[in-house]
Amino acid sequence: MQDRAFPGKGGGGENLLFLTDDQLRKGIEAMFFAYRGFTADPDRILENYAYGRAHHRAIHFINRSPGTTVNNLLDILGVTKQSLNRVLRTLINDGLVESRVGTRDKRERHLYLTEKGRALEHELSDAQRARMRAAFRAAGPEAVQGFRKVLEEIMDPRMREFLNSMTDGG
Repeated sequence: MQDRAFPGKGGGGENLLFLTDDQLRKGIEAMFFAYRGFTADPDRILENYAYGRAHHRAIHFINRSPGTTVNNLLDILGVTKQSLNRVLRTLINDGLVESRVGTRDKRERHLYLTEKGRALEHELSDAQRARMRAAFRAAGPEAVQGFRKVLEEIMDPRMREFLNSMTDGG
């Protein structure tokens, strides 16, 4: 039987080309609630450190690309320099992130997680991986591929290029 909110679920995908505004609204709402679920576990962990989601995102992408520059992180996160500096200052002072002066350009700061930072990143990502793994298993391989495609199409083209350029190291 097809899901009225998401035509094509359980059947062919041909109806997806003709979504009504109500169906799109339901998809938008599902995305809001999914994001809420996706961030709930890390939010509980971050509360213990008095950190927020901005700290989590910084930790994630520094872990994903050790040695990334502050400017690169600004581009990835899409936040102001002032906002990022506030987050980085906290993470550096708390011993989770190390900032090193660039070897080629002394004006650049390269960011690395410390052992303590890697431990927190691991705890945060473990919680999200468990939720994603359970959802992917329940949905099945075709749905996983479709979900990835939908997310990529929602992204701004520049972010999609960035995502596609990232290596599959973790």
